[in-house]
Parts: sequence; C-alpha cells; structure tokens
Amino acid sequence: MSKVNVLIVDDASFIRDLMKKGLRSQFPGIQLEEAVNGRKAQQIIAAQGFDLILCDWEMPEMSGLELLSWFRQQVEYKAVPFIMVTSRGDKENVVQAIQAGVTDYIGKPFTQEQLITKVTKALSRSGRLQALQSSAPVRMLSTGVSNDSLSVLTGQKVAPPPPAASITLATRNTAAPSSVPPAKKPAAALSGQGQASLRLSNGEFACVIKALSLKDALLVIKRGQVLPQVLDNAVLDLEQGDEAEVARLNAYVHSVGALEARPDSEWLQVTCRFVDSDPKKLDYLSRLIARGTAQRHFTPSA
Repeated sequence: MSKVNVLIVDDASFIRDLMKKGLRSQFPGIQLEEAVNGRKAQQIIAAQGFDLILCDWEMPEMSGLELLSWFRQQVEYKAVPFIMVTSRGDKENVVQAIQAGVTDYIGKPFTQEQLITKVTKALSRSGRLQALQSSAPVRMLSTGVSNDSLSVLTGQKVAPPPPAASITLATRNTAAPSSVPPAKKPAAALSGQGQASLRLSNGEFACVIKALSLKDALLVIKRGQVLPQVLDNAVLDLEQGDEAEVARLNAYVHSVGALEARPDSEWLQVTCRFVDSDPKKLDYLSRLIARGTAQRHFTPSA
C-alpha cells in the first residue's frame, strides 16, 4: 500500500474539518477519510485499509472505546496506530483505553502542532512516515507563533489585529501552556451548582455561565495574559447537581468581547458554540436548562 490512509472519526464536523486542514497542510500526500461515529467507521474500515485512526471517545451509536476494542480484534489491525482525540483525560479513562490497545492520546482542545507531532510520531513508529514523505514532502512545523484555529480552517495566515483595545481578535500569547498562570475564579464564586471550566489549548479558565442553550453558552471569565481566540477549539466542563455530575462539551469560541463598555474591562464575555451531537450530552443540557440552574446573572465586583 503506497498511499498513507488516515481515518478521522468524530461526530463534530468542526473538529473533523480542523484535523483535515491541519493534516493536509502538513502532509500534502496524505489520504483522509472521515466518519461521524464508530458504527460508520466500522463500515469504512471494513471496505478499505488504513494506516492510522484518529478517533473521538464520546459519540452516538458507538463510542471510540468500543470502536478501538473492535479494531484490535481484527488481525490486520493489531499493530495499526489508533489515537484517541478526546477531552477524557481522567486516569480511569486512560487505563481503559490502554487496556483496549490505544496507541496515544490527543487531548481536546488541541493545537495544530500537537496534532502533527502525535501523527508524525505514530506514523514513524509504524514505518509509514517514509511512505508519506516519498509521496509528497512533509512540511516542517513553524517555530514561530502557533497557527490558530482560523488559519488551520482557511489555510491562510491571519493578520494580527490593530493594537487598539480590541479583545475579540487579540493577539495570541505565545507562552507555553505550562507557563500560563492558573485561572482565578470570579468574585461571584463558582460553588455548588453552576460550576464551569473552559479549557482551551493555551490555558484553562474558571467561568460563570450567563446563559445556556442547546447550541451555545454565554460565559464570563476574568481577563488575563492569555486570551481566548475566535475559532479556538474548546471544551466546556459543566458541573451541576447534588451529585456533581460533569459533562465535557466540545465547542469552539464564537465570539469574545469586553463585559463592560470600556477597553480595560477586567471581565470578558465569551460565546462558545457546541459541536457535539451526542444524544447523551444534549439530554444533559436539556435537563440542565429545564432546571434553570444554568441561567445565572453576573455582576463584576470591584
């Protein structure tokens, strides 16, 4: 098999598009297929061979873990790399995936560099990277500022915004995620019901939910050195109820603006659009909205 075939499995079209654009920009000769869930992926895998699987965990009809277990039962795929692209990073979930035969993890949200690094490593170990390089030269990653989600989706470089007090498209801070100071919780404490955390590739933010629907969430976060960027892929961790039930909702940043009508506003208002179509997550959101616990009002303190 001279071509290098990769299957992307995710129920969120935004995430699939993000990965396809990133891989094609880095590996011009790569062949990509996509599936909306594990069941569809089974049908595609049965019809043709693949050198790498990039798979979400939480999907309708068949989860990524179920697909992985089935995949490893196929004799021809026992050694083929299978990478989980997921927001589930808990020790229990990691152990489950390792026991099922996962090759590696990519945590959501991710950057293009993280995706390319993991794919390069997996194909190199399986001996397929050389075939990919012979079909088309592999492009070197830039050592400058990381491409944001917008540039990955459009295949173009985005000009930085004017140095005015524009928050919506503020220039990305280039510090490594490990150097990002931990997010401080807003003065309107996130205790009990209504706790939420917004995870981006460049940091994590405690937040207050101003409004919530099945399509998006309106959040308030404290402004810091690192700012959310429009079209960043994100994970919103919602914790609600007496049993502290947690839902990890895949999303992207739709808009960012100042909460107050002044350029030095201490608080930012962020709208995140959900990209999940998992019925379990939609049901969770429906119950959350019905209880009315997510409809919160926020008043910044001095």
